[in-house]
Amino acid sequence: MRLLWYLLPIVFAVGCATVVPPQPWEKGDLAKPSMQIDPDPLALKVEQHIYTSKEAATGGYGIGGGGCGCN
Repeated sequence: MRLLWYLLPIVFAVGCATVVPPQPWEKGDLAKPSMQIDPDPLALKVEQHIYTSKEAATGGYGIGGGGCGCN
């Protein structure tokens, strides 16, 4: 039974592996803006600014500074 618990995650990991790379017609879907990690960079920058302003600290996205607005 213990051997089954060790082999089960390995079987699932191997089952998720793909041998065939994406085909050319599939790459078009992957290149859409909605598939990007940050589909709207401007909105992300605004959200980061609001977050750092409310948290009174920088979020680690750029230059250092304090919460008082002194850079």
